[in-house]
Amino acid sequence: MKTLTREQVGQVDEIAIKRYGMSGLVLMENAGRGVADVMCSIGIQGHVVICCGKGNNAGDGFVIARLLQSRGHEVLILSCAKPGGFSGDAKVNHDIAVLGGLPIEYIDRDFGDWARLERELDAADWIVDGLLGTGAAGRPRPPMGDLITCCNSTNQARKMALDLPSGLDCDTGRIQNPTFRATHTCTFVAAKPGLLVDDAKQVVGELSVVDIGVPAKLLQEFGIGGS
Repeated sequence: MKTLTREQVGQVDEIAIKRYGMSGLVLMENAGRGVADVMCSIGIQGHVVICCGKGNNAGDGFVIARLLQSRGHEVLILSCAKPGGFSGDAKVNHDIAVLGGLPIEYIDRDFGDWARLERELDAADWIVDGLLGTGAAGRPRPPMGDLITCCNSTNQARKMALDLPSGLDCDTGRIQNPTFRATHTCTFVAAKPGLLVDDAKQVVGELSVVDIGVPAKLLQEFGIGGS
């Protein structure tokens, strides 16, 4: 399977936006819609909890929440960034979620009601990990690390990771403590090397590659797709 490293992912995004004139918002919308479609095809039998950090993965999570709500599903967003902590395309989709009335709970380092949050997660059909993306390295810090631990404590919900499970190194496949333990992972554009490492399979689960609309000609520059 052809892969893109952390550095190559950044290059693809930059070229798609600067050379091809694509909007980052369009790419984010395509990513979120692709994951929402995968989840709906698998089946959603109850409410969905979407965990968001503050970067582009969080933006993808806000898109997923909005789309699933529009399709009639109950959603709850758990945000590890405060309302003023977002920037760029993630901020746009956060603000759309707020204006659209989606339920959002903001969790900071001083959050203390983890028992209640565990009950909320236990009752979910799906938990979505939009906390950390391919650019992250090292151990997830509070409150993200605490939320990952909380998510992993429930065995009832199915768990979807966006691009890769938070805590898993994109390039090496090293598993940090904690790392989100997904049952499904939707990775964008192409697989990442760390997802294919044998030890990583325990946290990646079933792997799907989601097309977000990057031109085939661009991907061929990185050895992805046909000639």
